[in-house]
Amino acid sequence: MTEVLKARRSRVPWVTALAFTVAAAVGGLFMFILQDQGRARSLGLLGTKASLAGRDADWPTYLAFLAQITAVGGMLVFGLVSVWLFGREFSQHTAKDLLALPTARTTIVLAKFVVAGLCCLALTVQLVALGLAIGAVLGLSGWSAQTAISGLATVAATATMTVLLTTPVALAASAGRGHLPGVGVLMAAIFCAQVIAALGHGQYFPWSVPALFSGLAGPDQEPPGLVGVILVVLVGAAGMVVTALWWRNADQDR
Repeated sequence: MTEVLKARRSRVPWVTALAFTVAAAVGGLFMFILQDQGRARSLGLLGTKASLAGRDADWPTYLAFLAQITAVGGMLVFGLVSVWLFGREFSQHTAKDLLALPTARTTIVLAKFVVAGLCCLALTVQLVALGLAIGAVLGLSGWSAQTAISGLATVAATATMTVLLTTPVALAASAGRGHLPGVGVLMAAIFCAQVIAALGHGQYFPWSVPALFSGLAGPDQEPPGLVGVILVVLVGAAGMVVTALWWRNADQDR
């Protein structure tokens, strides 16, 4: 309950919600442009020589775009949520006060992970709800129950994998006793994910798997198999366990 109150009174949930609102709006803007590129040029939304050929303004494309936002933008936004939840206790010098409470340290860590998961779930639901509303307003074609189920399942699976991959970021923010180490690990993971995916080995690097699963790399890139998904789960579980062990065993001298 304490972690929920901290999150409710913080600006971080509002900032992350704004980021996903902008992301959904950008997706809607792309669909608006794809519906009529001539109209977009006349409105100044597209350069006279620019072209977005190869994509259609329909529901499958838009839902795929939302999944890709979740994979890339979600890694950044979800990671920042974890960095804030675990790093704030050290940046604001409240860690010793928190650990002085008659509550097991592992319980505190579990509560933080639960709140992080709930925040990320709320952000994903917000992105999907806004996406569905924007798509309906634009009158996108290609809607069907099968398309909706497939597209939303991809978004949900991508979000789940992305959340699991933020647990090492929580460990970095904890062991580094502040926000900056967590942010550094987060940026390094995102950078390495892009490079390794570009080299064609992304299915074996956990942080590349959500983007590949969402189709961000395009049809030419091989989608991740069971091995990639297992690696994501193992990283997520290991991050949670090691973070809990660190909080339980580390000396908190400040």
